[in-house]
Formats: sequence, C-alpha cells, structure tokens
Amino acid sequence: MTSNETLVLTGMSGAGRSTVAHALEDLGWYVVDNLPPALLPALVGKGTGSQGKEYAVVVDVRGGHFFDELTAALAELKKNGSAYRLVFLDATDQALVQRFESTRRPHPLQGGDRIVDGIARERAKLEEVRAECDIAIDTTNLNVHQLEKRIGEIFGGGKIQGIRINVLSFGYKYGIPVDSDLVLDCRFIPNPHWIPELRPLTGLTSQVSEKVLSSEGVSEFVKDYVALINSMVPGYMHEGKKYVTISVGCTGGKHRSVAIAEEIARQLSSNDCSAYATHRDVGRE
Repeated sequence: MTSNETLVLTGMSGAGRSTVAHALEDLGWYVVDNLPPALLPALVGKGTGSQGKEYAVVVDVRGGHFFDELTAALAELKKNGSAYRLVFLDATDQALVQRFESTRRPHPLQGGDRIVDGIARERAKLEEVRAECDIAIDTTNLNVHQLEKRIGEIFGGGKIQGIRINVLSFGYKYGIPVDSDLVLDCRFIPNPHWIPELRPLTGLTSQVSEKVLSSEGVSEFVKDYVALINSMVPGYMHEGKKYVTISVGCTGGKHRSVAIAEEIARQLSSNDCSAYATHRDVGRE
C-alpha cells in the first residue's frame, strides 16, 4: 500500500474484526474503531495517523443508523479520488452462529429473534458493501492465531510492495472459499489418494508433489496458468488491486491442490509479485 492509503475494515459481526484490529495495531497501524461513516472522508483525507502511522478504520453495524451512511461515504471517497482499501471479513452462517453461542452474546441486529435472523439482516445490509470490497477474507476455518498470521502476511509493516497473491489450496467437499478471486480445479489430475503409499501423505511432501507435477500435461498446465496470471498482474496494479486470492481445489484438499498451489506460488514470485501458498484443508480429514 502507498503511504497515504487508509484501510476501511468492515464485515460480518463475529467474523473477527476485533482480532484484525488488534493485529493491525501490533503491526504499527493507527486503528480507529467504530467510526461513524460520515466522518470517513475527513479522516481519509488526512492520509496518515498519529506519529505518521497508517490509518485503519473499523466501521460496522454497531453504529446503528449511522452505518447506513457507509455507502454514501465510500462514494464520496471515490469521487474525491481518496486513497483507501475496503477490507471485508466474512464467515459462513454456521461459523458465525457457533461463535455467538460460544460467547453467549446476542447478534447486534438480532433483537428479540434468533441469531440466524440477525445474521440474515446483516448480510442483506452489507450486500452492496461486500460487492465493492478490495480484499475479502474468509475466517470460517481460521482460529485467532491463523487470522493474525494472515493479516501479517497481507499488511505486515503497513505496506504492500507490488501485488501479493495468496494461492490457497482447498477441498471441494468442504466448499469453495468465499474469498476467492479466481478458482482453479485440479480434479483432472490423477489422484495420489488411490496409491496406498501416498494416501497418508500430503502435497507438501516431495513424494506426492513429484507424483502430481510429473503427471501428463501438468507441468504445461501450471506454466500456462502462471503465464495467464502474470498477464493479469499489470491490470490488477493499474486498477489498484494489491491482494489476490487464487483458490486451487481438488476433492479433499490434501494432495493435488496442495502440490499445485505450492508450485504456482513458487513460479509466480517475482519483483512485482509476492506469492505464497496456504492450505485450508490439510489435516482436516
């Protein structure tokens, strides 16, 4: 991120905004929590916070009727050409319900109804904002420490040099990650699961990785896909998109997708592109 950009952090209640806010503070950001959206244009115009730190502003439905002004505030920022990034935290309804039940706290929009009713109201209220976000982070399968690590990877030091690409492996039987920008299907590759000596291993081992990458047509497939992404990077940079999630899927998220994600991340890394692989479903079976 450039030195004058501000993060606007929002998303579903229970998706981890407090954890992210604390992680950003630990990384040196100046975090303003629960700001009325109408004040956003004035704050973003300042560019940097206390002692030259980067600003991160948390805006959410706790603001009540003030939150309804967020769309208008973001439109004003765009009109003024203000530099900001909109970060949206999300999780599945099931995960959110479990988190609220574990803390025994009501959803802010629940009223006298059920937690799921409050979640549904919030999703409807945030639908337009979610569609406009620059960075979406799905926290469904992340614990507190994993989420803090993800924030460090994206915003470490307060700045992003070039474009950062998260190549995320997953298993289709567990669902496609909701924060995917691009989805790549690896189920056409022969599955090491059916090889007894490879079944208990993962794509992080040399045995599985070599088997997957040496399958017919796979090396060419990876090379062509990396070339496609590299051709997109200048456009992403021009449009101001600094963080991209490429989700790579196979059936269980253990063998093929893991090996392919690691190889794509390795080949993508360059001076203008920082790529790293993460693996959502390894160890889940």
